[in-house]
Amino acid sequence: MTYEVYTGGPEPAEGRQEREIRTYQLLSQLDIEFQRVDHEAVPTMEACRGIDKALGISMCKNLFLTNAQKTNFYLLLMPGEKKFKTKDLSRQIQSARLSFAGEEFLKEFLDIMPGAVSVMGLMNDREHRVQLLIDREVAEETYLGCHPCVNTSSIRVATRDILEKFLPYTGHEYRVVDL
Repeated sequence: MTYEVYTGGPEPAEGRQEREIRTYQLLSQLDIEFQRVDHEAVPTMEACRGIDKALGISMCKNLFLTNAQKTNFYLLLMPGEKKFKTKDLSRQIQSARLSFAGEEFLKEFLDIMPGAVSVMGLMNDREHRVQLLIDREVAEETYLGCHPCVNTSSIRVATRDILEKFLPYTGHEYRVVDL
């Protein structure tokens, strides 16, 4: 399948979800350039391969995690091809028994649905309930690939812009982890 790459958000925005439009508006407001590809919903990292090629990146895997008590929540960005080992992360962040957080927390804290988990959701976490964890490989990449709060589009944005513009705007800090 061939994908068309666009610069910036769609004009007009008809037929787009409000959360996607808000994402593009915020990126524009923060003067963050991005490239976009529209596509069918992509449920797996394997389904993102054509999108990766079109954007010239590797989409990162985004995992929404919680501790056993459901008192601490984490958004983990890691390379898509890397295997997630709970014990490796648990040890580094000193949190035992990590598991995937439920859909209700994803919607409440990040205003996104399963399949669209993304660092962009932090713009909706005004109470800072979610801690951002970034695998060192992702943090060192020039570009980051993610969804704009929906899984029917993907964007490529400079990692530096995420770390130096987007996160300071949202008030979120991040922690680099080695998986």
